[in-house]
Amino acid sequence: MNNYILFEDESRISLRPLTFFKPVSALRIGILTIAEKWERRLKAPVSFLTEIYLQEKYPLKVGAHNFLINGSVLPEDDLVTEIQMLEPDTSLMAGDILIALHLTAENLKHFRLGTSPDLKVKQAKSSFIKLNNTWDIFGNNKKAIVSDFELITKGRKSAALSSTNQILGNNIFIEEGASVECSTINTLKGPVYIGKHAEVMQGCHIEGPVALCEHAILKIGALVYKGTTLGPHCKVGGEINNSILMGYSSKAHDGFLGDSVISEWCNMGAGTTTSNLKNNYEPVKQWSYSQNKFVSTELQFCGLVMGDHCKTGISTMFNSGTTAGVCSNIFGVSYQRNFIPSFVWGGTTGFRKHKLSEAMDTARAVYARRNLPFDAIEENIFKYVFELTSDNRLL
Repeated sequence: MNNYILFEDESRISLRPLTFFKPVSALRIGILTIAEKWERRLKAPVSFLTEIYLQEKYPLKVGAHNFLINGSVLPEDDLVTEIQMLEPDTSLMAGDILIALHLTAENLKHFRLGTSPDLKVKQAKSSFIKLNNTWDIFGNNKKAIVSDFELITKGRKSAALSSTNQILGNNIFIEEGASVECSTINTLKGPVYIGKHAEVMQGCHIEGPVALCEHAILKIGALVYKGTTLGPHCKVGGEINNSILMGYSSKAHDGFLGDSVISEWCNMGAGTTTSNLKNNYEPVKQWSYSQNKFVSTELQFCGLVMGDHCKTGISTMFNSGTTAGVCSNIFGVSYQRNFIPSFVWGGTTGFRKHKLSEAMDTARAVYARRNLPFDAIEENIFKYVFELTSDNRLL
């Protein structure tokens, strides 16, 4: 029986701060996480080959025939077929990019130790999307929503939509238990997906492609433009464009969020606003964890990248191309600096270190609100990430 494992390459570093608390394949783009996409297309569960400090939360399963798949690659049916047809001890490459391997249990041991076995090499024929930088996520989110929408809804019938809504086009799918009232939904430019028990309050305006995952909430009068994903249990108000909130995060009040990626367990105070365009229209630069400096995204529109467990105060303002590390509390009048380290407290007037114990106390409180445990595994991850990010706090 085939055993599927999602592994990581050097993109894990360049996708920080989004990957401090999770494997690359646990990132959400489109409607599903990358791991969920692979599971649906493979019609089989996957396990994870990731950093040691994350391995207990994201366990690895080893079998006799192991198909290792690059977790930064988004699946397509043709690529899945190529991978499944790999002979034992063969790798699938796209130029110098390692896409997948079919390894016996013995050779998997060598791969994990970094002593790669002598493998046959096959070149991939299929096209695919690979995430190499944080801005690749919102850059490919429209396409990913469309792909996931087709995958999730194929052969299924949508739940009924209330007659209080105004719909343009018919490319909409509502899961059972969702509530949508007195809103306009434009599907002429792309599909709109409303997940189980999601809620769209009255007066919202949505332009697809857009996805609301299960238990996500759009507050009264929200303006949601194409390319936007609200992950599970996210709550959003105000104006949002081409942005992803990965899960359990809130921007519940007025303020603009554009061309941005917000990880899990973040909360943005009322009036928090991001810029996604420089006044001189030049390409936006963003902090690179792999190069330890600002690099050009070559994009004209690029907003905020925020790691897990961040909080912002009322009326916080972010410049285009800002990166905020994990577990930071950010506040203060005027624009914030363009790179905010992890585990800091403060803003425009300066920062102090955010104590690890305080960050974990907050995490326990927000987990409890969702009836989720903050156990020893979570605590150990927090401790490791706190030490891992210490150098950035010196910048």
